[in-house]
Amino acid sequence: MEYTALYRKYRPEKFDEVLGQDHIITSLRGALKNDSVAHAYLFSGTRGTGKTSIARIFAGELGCTKNDVYEIDGASNRKIDDIRALRDAVATLPLESPYKVYIIDEVHMLTKDAFNALLKTLEEPPQHVIFILATTELHKVLDTIISRCQVFQFNTPGQEVLVEMLKSIAKKEKRELDEDAAEIISLLADGSFRDAQGILQKILSSVTDKKISRGTIEPILGVPQDELVEQFVQAGATGDSDKLLGAINALKDGSFNASTFLLLVIRKVRLILFMRFSKTMRTSLKKEISEHEYKFIESLIGKEGTTLNAGFLAHLLEALQQTKFASVPYLPLEMFSFKVLETNEE
Repeated sequence: MEYTALYRKYRPEKFDEVLGQDHIITSLRGALKNDSVAHAYLFSGTRGTGKTSIARIFAGELGCTKNDVYEIDGASNRKIDDIRALRDAVATLPLESPYKVYIIDEVHMLTKDAFNALLKTLEEPPQHVIFILATTELHKVLDTIISRCQVFQFNTPGQEVLVEMLKSIAKKEKRELDEDAAEIISLLADGSFRDAQGILQKILSSVTDKKISRGTIEPILGVPQDELVEQFVQAGATGDSDKLLGAINALKDGSFNASTFLLLVIRKVRLILFMRFSKTMRTSLKKEISEHEYKFIESLIGKEGTTLNAGFLAHLLEALQQTKFASVPYLPLEMFSFKVLETNEE
């Protein structure tokens, strides 16, 4: 059988299939309906949020066939000579469409000279040409380029959107992905549809089980067991130094990723705070999470878990940020733990 990556297999082909970018779809549909299509667009957003997918769909809605849609990688075609060649190419008429659409991905990678050459083309493009520039780093794009484009900021998809997408794809692949497993994958995907699909691909390729649970994916993804996360959260609430630091030692012994562990702890503390302050959330969570997890969280929404507050969560987020750049991977987590223990001693 021919192998097809999930992110290609389930790439949206129509506006109705796009998730999480309603504000952009509404604007583009309006431009098409009102015959007010701009000559240049700039799509900005984090990786895997659908920038090139929407660019392709938009080109199709403009009546362009594949022969008149040109995708250019800004990272490998970044020099002035590349843009000069592009400038010469845009002068020719479309082969079989009303427009020629040029999609330049990672446009921020162009050199300054290349940007200046592109600017001249953007200032007075032929009537039959539309540019769609895409970038993950808008601050690196020259202001003069930005000012000549209609700019769209892509949303980073929330966990709920990613979870629903993952469960839907699993179902189409004749598998059943439970809520806990889908949530873990969405956390690790860090707001990227493509990364979420890539992780799911790895799981589906590694197991034959029809029903996929958190326990199934933990050894495949190197995710620490929930018991270890609960031990850490419980110890943080009570100030139990042996259990708190013991959880970190177990993390090291298992060679688990510190960032992944912190993401799981943050998820647990967020649920505790939501349940503490919202009765509606308690009702909805009871349906969405396991009975065991619900009971654990419920045990910490009262007096026993008062240490688990907004400040605790803020320190966790700070540790997560520091972990991304730490030369000693577990040091930010250890520093956080010492801070918690010192606070409990006061």
